[in-house]
Parts: sequence; C-alpha cells; structure tokens
Amino acid sequence: MWVLLAMLTFTNCNDADFLTEKPETFYTVDNAFSTSEQVDQVLVACYSHIRVMYCMTEESVTAWAFRGGNGTDMYDVATIRRSTRFNDYGMLNTSNEVFYTNYSHWYQLISKANLALYAAELPQIMWASAADKTYSVAQARFFRAFCYRNLGELYGGVPIVTEITTKPRYDFERASRVETYQFAIDELEAILNDLPETAVQPGRLVKGAAQHNLCQLYLDKGLALEETGNTSEAKTAYDKSISYGNLLIDGSLYSLMTERFGSRKSENPDFYFASSEADQQPNRLYSAAGYTFEGNVYWDLFQEGNQNYQEGNKEAIWVAQIDYAAYKTEDGQSKLQYSREFGPVFRDPMSAHLNGTLEDVGGRGIVQVMPTMYTRDVIYEGKWGEDLRNSESVFRRTFLGNQTTSAYFGKPVPWSVIYRDGESKDAVDAAKTQCFPVSCKIATDKYIGISDGENRSNLFRDEYLIRLPETILLRAEAKMRAGDNTGAAADINLLRARAKCSYMVQASEVNVELILDERARELVYEECRWNTLLRMGGTIAVDRIKKYAYWDDPRATLNRNFNLWPIPQVVIDTNKDIVMAQNPGWN
Repeated sequence: MWVLLAMLTFTNCNDADFLTEKPETFYTVDNAFSTSEQVDQVLVACYSHIRVMYCMTEESVTAWAFRGGNGTDMYDVATIRRSTRFNDYGMLNTSNEVFYTNYSHWYQLISKANLALYAAELPQIMWASAADKTYSVAQARFFRAFCYRNLGELYGGVPIVTEITTKPRYDFERASRVETYQFAIDELEAILNDLPETAVQPGRLVKGAAQHNLCQLYLDKGLALEETGNTSEAKTAYDKSISYGNLLIDGSLYSLMTERFGSRKSENPDFYFASSEADQQPNRLYSAAGYTFEGNVYWDLFQEGNQNYQEGNKEAIWVAQIDYAAYKTEDGQSKLQYSREFGPVFRDPMSAHLNGTLEDVGGRGIVQVMPTMYTRDVIYEGKWGEDLRNSESVFRRTFLGNQTTSAYFGKPVPWSVIYRDGESKDAVDAAKTQCFPVSCKIATDKYIGISDGENRSNLFRDEYLIRLPETILLRAEAKMRAGDNTGAAADINLLRARAKCSYMVQASEVNVELILDERARELVYEECRWNTLLRMGGTIAVDRIKKYAYWDDPRATLNRNFNLWPIPQVVIDTNKDIVMAQNPGWN
C-alpha cells in the first residue's frame, strides 16, 4: 500500500495544478448581488454613513470640525483641549487630518451610492415592483448629489465620479465649483418625482429632502456665479432657489410647529441640584427651590420621540434614526454623544459650587467643542434677548449650587463667580471655556439607560438632518441676494414669531451678518457652520473667525484669504497622471 501511494504521488501529481487554487466562487461586483434586498443593504449603509458623519457617533477631530463647527465663529476649544484647536493657522496646512478624513468620507459615500446604482441594474436582480427599483435608484442618486453639494461647499470644484472604480486611478480631474453644484442639481431634479411625498419608515428619504437641497444648491450656484462676475445667471439661480423653497414652505405638507406637542407637551424640564444620585431627592429639585423653567414648543422639538414627521412633527423633513435598543445590541453607534462632546465641565473650575456629572450640570461633558461668546451671548444682546431659543428651558443659564458647603447652595451661582471674574487670566480662561449655558439640544433632564450603566454622556433621540426652519433661512438668504430684503425679513420673522421674539426684523436690517446671526440662534448645534461660512465666499469666513474666536490664535496667524478648505495634499500627490490644482490661499 505504501508503495502504491508513493507511485501515485510521484507519477500522477502535477505540482502546478496541485498548487493552483480552484475556488468554486469568485465574488465580483457582478455576481455578489442576487436580490433586491442586498441592494437595499447598500442603501442602509449609506444612511449609516450619514449618521456617523452628522450624529457624532465617533470621537474625532474631523467630527468636531465638520459637524461640531470647531474653528468657526460659533465654536472654539477649551483650555483642556488646546491641542485640538482648529483656528491656529500657524499649524493648519493642507496635510491636516481633518481635511483628508472629511474629503475621504464623502468619496466613500459616493462609492457606496455608485455601487447601489450599479447593482440595481444587474439582470439577475428581481424587484417586487418597478416602483421599488425606482425608489432605490432615487435614494442612491440623492446620496451622490448630497455628497457633491457638501464637497462643493467645502472644497470647491472636485472630481465627479459616477461609476464604480475597480482599479487604482491617478488621473482624476477637478470640475469647477459651478459644475460640481450643477451635477448635484441635475441628479436631484432627475429623481425628484421618484421620491415619495412621505415615507412609512422614519428616516427614509422623501421629496422634501431633495427640494431642500435644491433650494440650497441653487443658492450655492448663484454665489459661485457671482464670484466669477456672472451676475445675471446668479440672479436666475437665486430665483430657482426661492422657487424650491416655496414648494416646501408654502405647500401643505410641512409647517412650523407653533404649539406644544409630543411626548412631554404637558411637562417642564426640572433638575436636582445634586452631585450624587443619592442626593437626587424631591427637596433638591429646582422647582422645589422656586426655580421653574417653563417648557415651550422649541424645547418640545428636541425631546425624545418628537423628531419624526410620522410622530406629528410637521417641520421634520429628514431625520437620522437613533435607537437605544440597537445601540445596546448591535454596534454601539446608534447614539448622540452630544452631552459628552459638547457638554461643559463645571466640575473642574467650579467644583466648590457646581460639581458632578448629573443632569443639573449638563451630564458627563468633556467639552471637546465649546460655544464662543458670540454663540452664547452676543446674538442675544439687547433687543434680541426675548426669544424662546434663549429661554431657560432651551438654553439654560441658571445653575443652582449643588455643594452644601457653597454659599450658593440651592441658589443661582452668578456668572461673575462662574467666570471667576477678577482672578488670573488662566483661571478666567479655564472657567469661560469649560463653563457655559447648556442647550436642550445637547443635554436633557431625563437621560436614558442609567439603570443599564449609561453615564449621561449620550442622548438617544432621533436627530434632524433637515428641519423646515433651515429651508426658511435659505429662502431668506436667496431673497436677500436677489434684492428682496422685504421678503427676506418676512421669512426671518416667521421663525422669530414662532420663537415669540419681542423684536421683529426690518427690511433695512437684512444683510449677510443678520442671516448668519439668525442661523446661529435657530440652528445652534444643528448646522454645519463651516459649510455655511465657506459657501458664502469672499472673506466672510476669515473675517468672522478672526472677530469671534475665543482664543487669539486666528487674529495672530490668519494672514491668508481663503473661502474653501484645501484639497488634501495626499490627494494631489497621488493623482500623479494629472496635475490637480490647490485651492487659493493654501499654496
């Protein structure tokens, strides 16, 4: 037997054949998909990608800049986060991690959208109906357009990639900024009627999301055309922006919420002035101490269970879905890390009066990004102060001392004490950058999951990606740029009336600065402020960063003019077959 085996081994074996792998299946893009459900899984990955970028599910300097607005007029860093400052232009260059990671995020999402589009057309895919396929294609094209809008706003003209890439390329060519916007416009207008007016499943794309983006894209296009001196075409673009805004704002589907609603419509927020859970007793409630904060419709907008159109919120156009059960059982990413990332750290500079990480101090904050004095105070000075968005339930400025040894125990700690007025510059800087008013958008009086071990770092409500007030502000801006200040003021006053402001805007006051101020009041912790500043062009970003930054870094180092982020240097360097130009101000 051993002899026979030896003979077979030496006479019948071809080494090359023996060593050649013959897998029964090679997966390629063409055969990896067999069902329409698999195509939908690619779309689900697109939604998940958006959630990661917009909901701060991951901690990174990129998230703090792109989503958190670090380095803009609205947000800066605390003394304990100086190493992650994003407005020191002696340090910022084209190789900065933020620029590359953000740029890559968009192209990764484009790649997923292109894959879904390719897979949707494979002959073996059977669809339940033609409408199902049409909606899948529309969602993928929306995501692609959404990416190019963001890329155009942040980086200007970029390479437009519409096919899946199966081998390395080194010959990408930049389109112009106008061409980039136009591609996104064409994509959205092509699928506008393929998106439903409403969706059964919360979070899925609807026509209103495309109309909002078209309102923004035509505004963007008009601004880009004006930069090149093409004022007549710019006016046409502004008019188109207004018309798309009209469809949403003046239609019957969406409207501002003006009356209290939802899961807590009969409640007021309340807090315990306590630094330990054991001390959270009825006699320690703010209301028991005589400090009652009246809930209002704006506060309702940010309470759990109130974000979706399907839940009765008529200003919700597109909402990212956050689910505590999914967070606990799946990937741990279905969360809003807002209390952690955006929350103050009273416990360091104010431990004698305000200590702990409970609800009364905004949860377990580590202040990765903090609001500048512009965001917390300047926009509410004087006649602008009476505003629901500046109310105690929405933007809380009253903090009762929670240490029994404090002279302010159970009483409001004065801001002069919180800010350590009269002490050393280092002490004042530490206090002012770590202690600030707390928005109901980033913290709550009712955290979820405490019994499961959660520590008041995360919120588990759904998150707005598009809310009607932003559409209104886009239309107001388009009207202003088209020469209709009266119409722009009327739009802004829609929001101010809902916020029960005592002062209404006059047409003579409307300008870019006013628009930016109103966006800050309405969309704090919501808008991507870098997109807003950069898409406006000119020196708006540079001027406002230098004016409102907390630290002096940009005033000392921002000696260049720019209105775009740079193309990441590694992208330019690896595109070896074609020269890719860098954006002005970054050479």
